[in-house]
Amino acid sequence: MQLHEAEFDLRLDFGARDVFERLDAMPQLSGSNDAVPIRFVVSGSPPGSLGSAHSSRCEVGFLSGLSASRYARPDSIFRFRRRRYENQSQFNVVFLVPTGIGADIGGHAGDATPAARMLATVCDRLIVHPNVVNAADINEMTANMLYVEGSVVSRLLMGTAGLCPVRRNRILTVIHLHEEDIIVHNAINAVNAARAAGGFACSEIAAVSQQMEMKAQYAGSGRAAGTVSRFDLLCDVVAAHRDSCDAVAISTVIDVSRELHDIYFDAPTADPRADNDEARGIVNPWGGIEALLTHGLSSLFDIPTAHSPMYEDVELMNSDADVMEPAKAAEGISVAFLHCILKGLSVSPQIVTDPTLFGRSGVLAAEDLSCLVVPSGSLGLPVLAALHQGIPVIEVKDRNNLLSNTLQDLPWADRQFFQAENYFEAAGILAALRAGVAHETVQRPLGLARGSDVLQVEKQKRGLDRRLG
Repeated sequence: MQLHEAEFDLRLDFGARDVFERLDAMPQLSGSNDAVPIRFVVSGSPPGSLGSAHSSRCEVGFLSGLSASRYARPDSIFRFRRRRYENQSQFNVVFLVPTGIGADIGGHAGDATPAARMLATVCDRLIVHPNVVNAADINEMTANMLYVEGSVVSRLLMGTAGLCPVRRNRILTVIHLHEEDIIVHNAINAVNAARAAGGFACSEIAAVSQQMEMKAQYAGSGRAAGTVSRFDLLCDVVAAHRDSCDAVAISTVIDVSRELHDIYFDAPTADPRADNDEARGIVNPWGGIEALLTHGLSSLFDIPTAHSPMYEDVELMNSDADVMEPAKAAEGISVAFLHCILKGLSVSPQIVTDPTLFGRSGVLAAEDLSCLVVPSGSLGLPVLAALHQGIPVIEVKDRNNLLSNTLQDLPWADRQFFQAENYFEAAGILAALRAGVAHETVQRPLGLARGSDVLQVEKQKRGLDRRLG
């Protein structure tokens, strides 16, 4: 089996009530017995086009080779269950920073964590995906964060999956059979350190052959993407241990050239939209292929998963990275990169797919979601699902990311879509939503309520009629 990405220009009205059925029926996306889409990103659309049938550039991840495997075709990522109500007894928020887009905050090594910690203070639960808080040997997620793989977050918003928070998970760690013993030893030591110092239940380690290869690439938009060959080898390992684990941590080599590695780490934080190559820099090349891998595993096994990269060789591991850009520095102080995912997976909620369990105590579903927070232009299934579920969306200004979509053009309901200049402002909007305070009432000038002018005119007319009478 293989994971890869493809690009299409699709003509579609994203505001149409049946948009997900239309997506599922499109020949480019409908898949086959051999291949199915597992990730969907709208990377660019003309201004003013999202509320009508215009062509948009879409970048889609596929799982192929199913027909020759022993694994059943996963459910369509475009299946949508419209929520029937909103549970307002809690205030639960989803915070997404799409992986591999070069986001100003969240485009590097867990550097969206401070923003996430702030947002978490104004909600009961903050649902995050690994890209938000993964920072090599650092993971500063708070107790009220739920660490959820990205494709599962999409399914949660689409109404087809629920989350069941847990006290602990039994973690299976799968590592590459690396040729360099010290790199394997570092991974094993990281697992045992998490057990001894963190109390995590990660006592089982398995190996996957280096025949499974992960190669980082870039999509046409500049997004980080890639291909995974012999994905079936990893699936076979997970299948063999499925009954004895609740979550899967993966540490494997990602093929990134030394030149690309040095360009990314040596350059200051770049602007992907700049006019010259030096200022433009490159997007973190590892995250996109990691997201594709975990999407594939979560789709097939309905199990929490996360990936951390393994060093390609000892020379690179021992090289002096000098003083690094702060947003990238977490990667410069680690040799195994594993602790962040072991900590997150230790309490990652279990995935519930039986809709009869949605709404029961202890299970979060689409009905329990109060808001979605994303960087500007981030258009994919989560935002589309929020639009059609009636879930409020806060778009936070991002100077650098590569997604060119004008989200305000979508046909939002009244008070469903908000734009924030930064995450400070986003936290304020969340606080207002939670308190039931209309956001315009805490700003000045505060205009008259709609219709006030009409009533004033009517009042004046009645006064004139009485005087004339």
